Amino acid sequence: MKISFVSAGSSDESFFHDELRDHELEFVRSMGEVSSEAEILSPFIYDQVNLDFLEGHPALRLVCTRSAGWDHIDLELCRRRGVAVANVPAYGANTVAEHTFALILSLSRRLREAGLAVPDRSPVEALRGFDLKGKTIGVIGTGRIGSHVIRLANGFGMRVLACDAFPNTHLADLLGFEYTALEDLLPQAQVITLHCPLRPDTFHLLNRERLSRCLPGVLIINTARGNLIDTEALIAALEAGHVGGAGLDVLEGELATTRPPSLNVTELILEELHAGLSPEEYRLKHPNRIQDLQQMMRNKVLISRPNVVFTPHVAFNSFEAADRINRTTMENVRAFLKGKPINLVTPA
Repeated sequence: MKISFVSAGSSDESFFHDELRDHELEFVRSMGEVSSEAEILSPFIYDQVNLDFLEGHPALRLVCTRSAGWDHIDLELCRRRGVAVANVPAYGANTVAEHTFALILSLSRRLREAGLAVPDRSPVEALRGFDLKGKTIGVIGTGRIGSHVIRLANGFGMRVLACDAFPNTHLADLLGFEYTALEDLLPQAQVITLHCPLRPDTFHLLNRERLSRCLPGVLIINTARGNLIDTEALIAALEAGHVGGAGLDVLEGELATTRPPSLNVTELILEELHAGLSPEEYRLKHPNRIQDLQQMMRNKVLISRPNVVFTPHVAFNSFEAADRINRTTMENVRAFLKGKPINLVTPA
């Protein structure tokens, strides 16, 4: 069986070589390098499985993404072509939740500003933070990650309000929090953190109108998907002082470009200039590139603000979580080869 791993690190390669030694493995950096004979594909979050890729890989039988999310994969198209899709549903609820609180604390205690301050010259008042104890946190999405965030919030002595399309009343009783409608949550929470999936109905969940309903000085945290927040609206709310700070592990448009959001925009432009494309060839090759570049510029404006803490989609990235991802991926592959697939994702 020919299995292709995309965007895998060196430690990942060693693991899969040891565990799947009976198969023909290849490790490539991009989707364009995947062999046309690949029967199993293991991509990561930036690797798009779309029509162009599937047409060029007719032998493909399984896409085994090394992530919980699958919005980089066209599920319906895979289904029509008889390609199964498996994910890693549970690998780091505590990992992402802990990172969420790292972002919250870095904002509440103004760590970025404090790190840039000149010793003995910055007034104490200018760097004063606030306690989390007694504050209200609004948790949007109470799945594995959101529920662990609630456990941590309880440890800090915070009041918890939550919003979810499918409320878990047993969980609410167990952890002592209250479910409420999104419109009721927004004006009550000093901290709002996103842990819901990206779907058509959650695109720009936090837009200009909803951000205006939030408490003045609210902290916005996003470790889920960048497109849950309207970047322009967030920038405007930060500039107006209505949003006090943002902690972001994801940025809008990062999956659309299939590149990490930390990519330098200048590098992308130079890449195209060196290709020697005519304006018409450029438009044909990259019909959405102008919009992508505009979004990348908005993202650079956003993360340059002193009251924004940004990490490049690494909330999942602990040694323990990486090990769980690799082991579940291996189990997904083995189960599929035995004719008893597990962790399959189906179109909504």
